[in-house]
Amino acid sequence: MPANTDPPRHAPHRDWIKNFLYAVNGMRYAWRTERNFRLEVRISCIVIPLAILLEIQLFPIVFCCALVMSLELMNTALEAIVDLVSPTYHPLAKIAKDTAAGAVLLSSLASLLIGLSLFIPVILRIFSR
Repeated sequence: MPANTDPPRHAPHRDWIKNFLYAVNGMRYAWRTERNFRLEVRISCIVIPLAILLEIQLFPIVFCCALVMSLELMNTALEAIVDLVSPTYHPLAKIAKDTAAGAVLLSSLASLLIGLSLFIPVILRIFSR
């Protein structure tokens, strides 16, 4: 009879927990090393409660905050990969880093416009009373 070649079975929730902890470690790294990520988190911590207080539709605010922070995390990851494969200056490495930063900038500007379109009418109503 042949030996069992099946991989050992383990609880699937352990993989989920490990993956969750890896993701948390990535966010902790970005918090420690990326000034912009810290700024984006702080802005989110102000804007989301303010939206709740002013009874502004929460989904677009949370989505925009998550989008900007997610792209910042991807930018950080891409910069690490580029630095690993191209430790010295290379024009293609610069293009990769600059375009990833551009994605963060574009999402930040779009999020700002969305935020303004949601907050300004409410704020104007409050001050026009």
